[in-house]
Amino acid sequence: MQSLTIGKVARLAGVGVETIRFYERQGLIAEPPRKESGYRQYPQQTVVRVRFIRRAKELGFTLKEINEMLYLRIDPNTTCEEIRVLAEAKKVDIEEKIRALQKIKEALVKLLATCEGRGPVSECPILDFLDQVES
Repeated sequence: MQSLTIGKVARLAGVGVETIRFYERQGLIAEPPRKESGYRQYPQQTVVRVRFIRRAKELGFTLKEINEMLYLRIDPNTTCEEIRVLAEAKKVDIEEKIRALQKIKEALVKLLATCEGRGPVSECPILDFLDQVES
């Protein structure tokens, strides 16, 4: 099996070298021992694992959730249903975030409607709103 440098792993997985080091510190991937040359040589499987982590992050999973999935993946007692439950929980979390962002957007639309974009900054209704003390 061919071993890879950290740079090669990063390129093949579509991440930066610092991302690889970060994942090592987080315990998501194993840090291989150094060779006599002083370089670390990674197995091909590291690329697969980093791609998995990257894709899971793109779907909104946290590193803690990804670590849990990685653990469940190697546990022979894990069922597909357990992974589905994690994905369903993430979907619900994303839906809540979308609702919160929609409320923020609506508030910004209302706030933008109060400002014509003319006049001195001392009379800016957006800044005045942000300065208001909540009661």
